[in-house]
Amino acid sequence: MALDPEIIKDIMPSVTIAIGGIFPAIAIGWMGRAAMEAIGRNPEAAGKLQTILILVVAFAEAIAIYSLVVALVIKFV
Repeated sequence: MALDPEIIKDIMPSVTIAIGGIFPAIAIGWMGRAAMEAIGRNPEAAGKLQTILILVVAFAEAIAIYSLVVALVIKFV
């Protein structure tokens, strides 16, 4: 059974979203764990770490949004 280009066009957006969502989710979990450990060791730094963590999580989420855009381009172009 050969893969028809239309079948690939239907499957690839799902694969793109899956891969593009897994890695940012893993990265955000890893960053959250590291931040909680740092706050546990030094509670006075919680405010400073929270600000940095919010920025870093936003940048990681941007990667997931980029994968959404790529999936939409694959699907509709």
